[in-house]
Amino acid sequence: MTTGLPVEILLVEDSESDLQLALRALKKANVTNRIEVARDGEEALDFMLARGAHASRPIENPRLVLLDLKLPKVDGLEVLRALKADPRTRCVPIVILTSSKEQRDIVESYDLGVNSYIVKPVEFEGFMTAVAELGLYWMLLNQAPSCEP
Repeated sequence: MTTGLPVEILLVEDSESDLQLALRALKKANVTNRIEVARDGEEALDFMLARGAHASRPIENPRLVLLDLKLPKVDGLEVLRALKADPRTRCVPIVILTSSKEQRDIVESYDLGVNSYIVKPVEFEGFMTAVAELGLYWMLLNQAPSCEP
């Protein structure tokens, strides 16, 4: 999905239906300029840390990471832990967007430095609204610091 321009959102989602809904909601809110998709935690880390298939990518952080927790290969908490531990990526805003309402997931996410934890609404319109509002807030209103290694 990248166009050679810096990626603004990294969307990490393994569910095809949730991925399509999120992309549709971002498009509807006019927040679709530069989105990269990772379908598992390993791919997300490879992209963010410019390794593996993304080794030649210059490290230029997205403005936002939308991260599911229940991911194949490397789960979302491990992705969060790695990104917040790395000086190159620790200040990138990360929003957990998951179906997990487990208190331990919420507490651990905040302990690891997540910026926001959103439980995916089950119904279609609620999900669309939540993603659109997330995109607008984090892309238009939020002022994030730049990461310094």
